[in-house]
Amino acid sequence: MCNFNKQNEETKLFISMFMKKAAQNIGGENFLLSLMEAMKLKKPHPLMLKECQIASNNTIIKWNKKVFKDKIDVLEELILTHKSSENADFNILENDNAKKQKNILNMVKTLSPIEFVIKPQNPNDGSGFSFKVFDIVSDKNVKINPIFVAMFFCGTEFTKKSLKYSI
Repeated sequence: MCNFNKQNEETKLFISMFMKKAAQNIGGENFLLSLMEAMKLKKPHPLMLKECQIASNNTIIKWNKKVFKDKIDVLEELILTHKSSENADFNILENDNAKKQKNILNMVKTLSPIEFVIKPQNPNDGSGFSFKVFDIVSDKNVKINPIFVAMFFCGTEFTKKSLKYSI
C-alpha cells in the first residue's frame, strides 16, 4: 500500500489525481506536504489526539472523533500486513481468525463515521477537501481508502511520487 511504484495503474492514477486536486484546493503541493510532515510529528499517533486536529503553517486537518489506541493497533496491523502489497483494494474482512474478525468489525464500526476535513488557513488559498477512512463499507466488503493510508501511514515520499506521476 505504501509503495507507490507497486500500485496498479488504476490506483496510481486515482491517488495521483486526488492528491493533485487536493494540493490545488489547499494552496499547493508544499502546503499538503508540510501538513503531512506536521502529522508525522504527532506521537504516539495523530489520530489519538484529543483535539482532533493538526495544523501546519498553512493548513489544518480536523476530524470529528478521537480514535483510541486499540482501534489504531488493529488498523496498523491490517495496513502493515498489506503495506508493500500491490493490491490496494484488499477486503479487510477477509480474515480466518474469529477474534481478529471481531476486532476488525468493531474497528470498522468505530471509524466509519469519521470524516477528515483539510482546509487552508487562508481562505484565498482554496476551498479544501475531505475524505473518509473507508472507500467501501458493506456487510461482506470493507476497503480502506488509499488517501487515508497515504495521509496517516505512508511517508511523504509516497505523496511526492503520486504528485509527480503522469500517464
